[in-house]
Amino acid sequence: MPVRLADMKVLIAGATGVIGKSLVPQLTAAGHHVVEVSRESGTDLLDHSAVRRVVQAAEPDAVVHMATALPSRINTKTLARDFEQTNRLRSVGTRNLLDAALETGAPRIITQGLAYAYEPGQGLADEDAPLWIRPPAQFAPVLAALRELECRTADAKGLVLRFGHLYGPGSYFSPGGFYTRQVHEGKFPIAGKGASVLSFTHASDAASAVVAALDSDVSGVLNIADDTPVTIGQWLPAFASMLGAPAPKRVPVALVRLVAGGWGAAFMTELRGASNARSKTALKWRPRYHSWIEGFTIEHASRE
Repeated sequence: MPVRLADMKVLIAGATGVIGKSLVPQLTAAGHHVVEVSRESGTDLLDHSAVRRVVQAAEPDAVVHMATALPSRINTKTLARDFEQTNRLRSVGTRNLLDAALETGAPRIITQGLAYAYEPGQGLADEDAPLWIRPPAQFAPVLAALRELECRTADAKGLVLRFGHLYGPGSYFSPGGFYTRQVHEGKFPIAGKGASVLSFTHASDAASAVVAALDSDVSGVLNIADDTPVTIGQWLPAFASMLGAPAPKRVPVALVRLVAGGWGAAFMTELRGASNARSKTALKWRPRYHSWIEGFTIEHASRE
């Protein structure tokens, strides 16, 4: 008989991150034991020996890799440099963690991917759609690290949860987050028609998807996002209005490319939304926040 959720000992790498802070209490409420691994707990995922010792000592039933080292602000022209540590956590850190997990015989592996790294195209991307084939230069190292993470997870017969644009406490879209400040200050324009399609994921919904995945034997990749994809051209004015911020300016794509680089222009004009249909069937999961409107309204309800 497989181990059920309430019987599991779950090791979480990145337990103090945006997803981890929602995940730990959800799993604890489900009645199982959590082993937290983070920089704050003194474990460096890039240290192979240290990771091996922690995993061997824990003897977990499941290993969940949600660790990142995201900068406090986004500079699209220096993304490759600013995401270097996160890229290493997704490549070297994943290797170290999964090597140790397989050595100890942990039967369940879950890792964090991105649902907005798909090759641009029409319609929502399902999990069979290819990842970006020729990404903008600044995004290329990020995508390379994600590909390595996904390959290692597949080799371990694990599951990659590809999350949409993450919002919630501590995120870039939180009341004090980088993108929220940019909107408040009128520094987040609409490029051209604002054609990029955003699929959002609240941190608590990301966490509930992990909980559902732990109680299943599904492998491969699944998109985890809400039910209401939206173009930047529609979302940004609504978000600004919600914040009581100035209406966003409209600027030519060429100007954005000059100021923010190729990745900045692509982020605003080429991103493809993600379908969550497969995860609903495979995990019997549903987002609590079906629409970003509902989630953002609650998130920013306390603003003055």
